[in-house]
Amino acid sequence: MIDIHHHLLWGLDDGSRSMENSIAMARIAADDGITHVVCTPHANGQYEYNPLLIEEKIITLQKALEDEGIELKLGRGSDFHMSYDNIQDAKLDPARFSINGLGYLLVELPDYGLSQALTETYYQLRLASLTPILTHPERNATLQADQQRMAEWMRGGLLVQVTAGSVLGHMGKQAHKMAHDLLAKRWVHFIATDAHNVTSRPPRMREAYELIAEKYGSEYAHALCVGNPLAAFMGKPMMPQAEPLDLYDDQKKKSWWQKMFGR
Repeated sequence: MIDIHHHLLWGLDDGSRSMENSIAMARIAADDGITHVVCTPHANGQYEYNPLLIEEKIITLQKALEDEGIELKLGRGSDFHMSYDNIQDAKLDPARFSINGLGYLLVELPDYGLSQALTETYYQLRLASLTPILTHPERNATLQADQQRMAEWMRGGLLVQVTAGSVLGHMGKQAHKMAHDLLAKRWVHFIATDAHNVTSRPPRMREAYELIAEKYGSEYAHALCVGNPLAAFMGKPMMPQAEPLDLYDDQKKKSWWQKMFGR
């Protein structure tokens, strides 16, 4: 399995607090069957995002994992918050925040007050050769109240990542319900741990993988936990995806006259 959202690097944000803690998290991930981890420190107004420092820590941690016999390949990404400055920086330098600098970009929304300009923002990011991946929408209070707000974004090419803990019910009832609503509609492209520590938010995916395989099919589970995240890690196109349900319903309900005249 490949984990594309993981706060593994120590001392950069609210994730790992020490290198020893990072090694412990990595060991849990590897024991769970995770083979690749994208280290994704926050990029927001609270935490400075320094690609050179992040690369240095990845090199140091990768060597430590090899010394410990922990088989885990590390990559670089970010937990990208949708601020004006971040968006402008990403458009000017698409490699800065994206996974391994290869184009797939994890984007996080505020819980409330979602801008009406988000559809245009996602479009602008795609024009800059970035593929935005919306992180844990099932945990967003605004989207919990109105899942359909995601439909227009997804029709424009937005991808979706759900947290493994939400699938298992560890992130609250609303997140659990929405995670399974999205899975049932095939609106999910990635499962990730969003791990922050070894206790309350550990780096485990196996149980969520198995539950998704049981409820929604083994091919879908493999795509969400292996195939799609590996494509993101390598900067490659994803394989053909399961057909999403109810994504184009509002368009299908338009009359032929409305479609002809674009109303």
